Amino acid sequence: MAPRMQATMTDAHKRALAAGREQSRIVREYLEVLEEVKPRRGRRRTPESIRKRLDVVEQQLADAPVIQRLQLLQERRDLEAELEEFEEPIDVAAYEKDFTRVAKAYSNAKGISYSTWREMGVPADVLRKAGIERRMS
Repeated sequence: MAPRMQATMTDAHKRALAAGREQSRIVREYLEVLEEVKPRRGRRRTPESIRKRLDVVEQQLADAPVIQRLQLLQERRDLEAELEEFEEPIDVAAYEKDFTRVAKAYSNAKGISYSTWREMGVPADVLRKAGIERRMS
């Protein structure tokens, strides 16, 4: 039996795969940023309110029983991470710029409609910039 010839990818195929991976990465990062900056229900926390709660947690740690101390330590860690997010805001515009560059090609390749993007929380003006049009069906 003759050995099978191994198929090799053309350079064009390799470039197309790399472009698809790049588009997927950009779309994923943009959607993740939208999730992070999406307004939450309830009263917005401020850096000041977080610092006040951190002070309360520090005071309670001294006299807390073991299990409560465990929970307070975790709360302190969570509050510190939340405070850090306030100090280093996310540059949504940079992610948006990359997204608008690749979104139309990604939509066409994956069959994603305007309304699906909207349902994911992508603003209409961003879709317009990307060249993704609303189609009436």
